[in-house]
Amino acid sequence: MKDIKRMIYTKELDDKFRYDGKDLGARCSEKGSIFKVWSPFADRIELRLYRDGETDIYRSQELVPGGQGTWKLELSENLHGMYYDYRITYGSETVQTADPYAVACNCNGSRSMVLDLRQTDPEGFLQDKAPAPCPENIIYELHVKDFSYDKDSGIPDKYRGKFKAFTVENTETSYPACMKYLKELGITHVHLLPIFDFGELDEAGADTQYNWGYDPLNYNIPEGSYSTDPFDGAVRIRECKEMVQAFHAKGLRVVMDVVYNHTCHADSWLERMAPGYYNRRYEDGSLSNGSGCGSDIAAGRAMVDNYIADSVMYWAREYHIDGFRFDLMGLLTVELMNRIQEELDREFGKGEKLIYGEPWRAQESPMEEGTRAPLKHNVRYLNEKIAVFSDDTRDVIKGHVFYEEIPGFVNGGSGLEESVLRAVSGWRKNQKGFTPKSCSQVVNYVSAHDNLTLWDKLVISMHGADGIFTRKYEDVLRANKLAALIYFTCQGNLFMQAGEEFGRTKLGDHNSYRSAPEVNMLRWNQTNEYRDLVEYYKGLIRLRKCLPGLCDKSPNAASRIFDEKVLGRSKVSFRVDNQGNESEWEQLFIIYNADDQDVYTEVPDGEWFVLADENETDCRKEAFLTEKRLICVKKGSGMILGRK
Repeated sequence: MKDIKRMIYTKELDDKFRYDGKDLGARCSEKGSIFKVWSPFADRIELRLYRDGETDIYRSQELVPGGQGTWKLELSENLHGMYYDYRITYGSETVQTADPYAVACNCNGSRSMVLDLRQTDPEGFLQDKAPAPCPENIIYELHVKDFSYDKDSGIPDKYRGKFKAFTVENTETSYPACMKYLKELGITHVHLLPIFDFGELDEAGADTQYNWGYDPLNYNIPEGSYSTDPFDGAVRIRECKEMVQAFHAKGLRVVMDVVYNHTCHADSWLERMAPGYYNRRYEDGSLSNGSGCGSDIAAGRAMVDNYIADSVMYWAREYHIDGFRFDLMGLLTVELMNRIQEELDREFGKGEKLIYGEPWRAQESPMEEGTRAPLKHNVRYLNEKIAVFSDDTRDVIKGHVFYEEIPGFVNGGSGLEESVLRAVSGWRKNQKGFTPKSCSQVVNYVSAHDNLTLWDKLVISMHGADGIFTRKYEDVLRANKLAALIYFTCQGNLFMQAGEEFGRTKLGDHNSYRSAPEVNMLRWNQTNEYRDLVEYYKGLIRLRKCLPGLCDKSPNAASRIFDEKVLGRSKVSFRVDNQGNESEWEQLFIIYNADDQDVYTEVPDGEWFVLADENETDCRKEAFLTEKRLICVKKGSGMILGRK
């Protein structure tokens, strides 16, 4: 589209052309079919129809201009199953584009598709509901292909790497795997890396292709490579819904990773519909690149914000998605994020849909006048239900994310005791820097798809560049357990990368977004090899749900944390007021000992029980104290004590 003249954005354009209708796109019924788009700068728009996703055009017809920059065409036929695109004229130039408002498409997404969406619903889908909420949000980040690509996953070959893998009830393996494993683990939410239609991957190509999916092509359509038939636009929709339905049947809510901060290419379907409107630019006309992906979407403009908010609502309604994780949320606006939360709350109930995101961006990006970027320092302006990833918690526990050899608290770092204690209350007791309204705005984690896995980070920082990632080092295992115990005893929401709990390795690959699927996949036999680590995580998950002092998300939750002490190098303790919700334990006493020596620490008055130590979690055993009421916490471990 390089020869098409771009319009220069001004707020007057929004005043003149803003359209708040919810009817953009293509719809069909027995009464006929309606096509409607927003393209305020076009001189002519031609609809072109195709009998399938590949053959030549068989019919075309012009749309009629309407108000506020819209164009519309009504036909008497029900065109369910028909494919289409648009040819748009700007002066003497023309451009061909798919429909950015489309809900279905052909293989690789270059043509849109007309569908009666009710015909894509699996049996019982209209009755599908999210599981009841749990006392705590424990989120498990998962990539569709990673889940079942392993040939030893027990998933039939035709479903491996596909949406359908999640519908397989039982896998014939000698170790826990797939859906049965997720159910037994005890998590509450599965966070799926992007499942919308993304570019940079041939949907008709070999299954050995791989991409994380952070390159959106068609925002409101599931990815075709995850379907069993990418050539039939209805199949990917039905199978995506079947996946969500299967998660709900297992008691798991579904979070969708969404990437509204940029488009796959600057020359997107959106930009072809309104050249110069959807891409953020500097005054000299050059594209901003705060995403690091070549362009930024111009959040803060009326129709950009409408598009994003309407897209989120569409996935929540049509696919029953329970939450949304915003990639590079710092490129959007506080105002848009709050609007999305309010719209979700209004339709589905307050707090029913979970929202969290990355409070950063790759580079600077020009904001629209009168807007704020949802960066860490602006978290106080966000709705209290919108949470952000805490890189502070992540880095203090395991070490700097971009410098592989730099350790954190659990793997040999020094001078981090005070920071670890601030992490416990979700940084609410910070005197400067990141200070959220409450821990409800915090997502605590130590690993995600980006950067090294937790296991790989620990191996490199503790055994150097020559460390062997597939070796089960005892000191690394110890540090992994301590890292988990720490962030599971921090106030806030909990987030973990799939496989973190069984020593997941990517063999030191810190940016595996298009590495071989064999590098990225979950190796399910490790659930057996690392069974002790799996059981440790399972116990932490069960225990966390029973500790109201840590699950509390109120603005005053931080006041439950008291008696914080630095016991020495790499050793800290604190107490928690754990009353509420018929709690078995009135108070908690928690110790982290990352030192290479055992520590004896004094236990407060009362009868205490060990709820977790270096070997067990969610246990109930009497605390063994010396005559001076000292308890031994083993080197490189933590302990949770409960008092009735």
